[in-house]
Amino acid sequence: MKLLRYGPAGQEKPGMLDAHGNLRDLSGLLRDIDTGLIAPEGLQALAALDPERLPRVPGEPRLGVPLNGIGKFIAVGLNYSDHAAEAGMPIPGEPILFSKATSCISGANDDVVLPEGSVKGDWEVELGVVIGSLSRGVSEADALRHVAGYCVINDVSEREYQLERGGGQWDKGKGFDTFGPIGPWLVSADEIANPQALDMWLEVNGERVQAGNTRTMIFSVAHLVSYISCCMTLMPGDVIATGTPPGVGMGFRPPRYLKPGDAMRVGIAGLGEQLQSVTNGGR
Repeated sequence: MKLLRYGPAGQEKPGMLDAHGNLRDLSGLLRDIDTGLIAPEGLQALAALDPERLPRVPGEPRLGVPLNGIGKFIAVGLNYSDHAAEAGMPIPGEPILFSKATSCISGANDDVVLPEGSVKGDWEVELGVVIGSLSRGVSEADALRHVAGYCVINDVSEREYQLERGGGQWDKGKGFDTFGPIGPWLVSADEIANPQALDMWLEVNGERVQAGNTRTMIFSVAHLVSYISCCMTLMPGDVIATGTPPGVGMGFRPPRYLKPGDAMRVGIAGLGEQLQSVTNGGR
C-alpha cells in the first residue's frame, strides 16, 4: 500500500494510491493516517480495501506529510562509507545518532526555505523507516517486524550551523523549519522485499548529484532498528532517516551549496519522488 495525506497544510485528508497511480480518498472511512493506523492490525484492515472502489481525487493536490503524529525523528550520520570519505570523517564503528526537530518536517513537494544568511545549505537523499509497533531492545533478527513502512526523506542541512558555529551541532544545522521533507507517501513494508536493495538519487537543477543504493549502508535497516531500540524505546510513528550516499554539496571540490531558485528532485525506487523549490527566509 501507498498511504498519503493530501490537501492544504493543516487540513490534510487521508488517501492512498491505486494500482494505476491514481489518488483515492480515504476520508469517508477514517479521519487520518496516524500512529494508531500504522499498527499491524490497522495496516491489515487497510490492506483488505479495494482502492478502485474509493472515490478518486481530481487534479493534483498538495501532498502533505504521509503520517500525522510523528513522535521522534531520528537520523543516522555517516552510514555510507563513501559519504564519510567525502566528508573527511572516519567510518563509524557503530551508528552515529542525532535528532531532527519534528518542527522541520514538511510535505514532499513543499518549498525548502533557507535561513536568513545561509550560505551552506545542502541536500541528502535518505531512506526513511517508519516504526509500526513498540520496539524496546529488539533483536536484529526480529527488527523488521517492527517496521510499518518506508518513505523518501531529504535530510536538508545547513553545514555552517552543523559543523562550524558553536563547535559543531548537528541537531542545530539540520533542524531548521522545512529541512525534513517526508513522502510523497508511506509504502507499507510488505511492498519492499529487501530494504537493502533500493536505488536512490537526488538531482539539483536537473543534474544528478547523488546516485546510490541502500546495499552500501554500513549498518542495515535491521541493525539500526535493533541498535536504536536498545538506546531508546521506539514508538509507532517514530521515523528513522538512515543516512545518505555520496554526492552531497560539501563533498564537491569546490563545495556546491543550495541557493534560492534551485530545484531538487529526490527519489528512491519503489518509494516515489519529491520535488522541492529552494527559497530564502528569515529568522
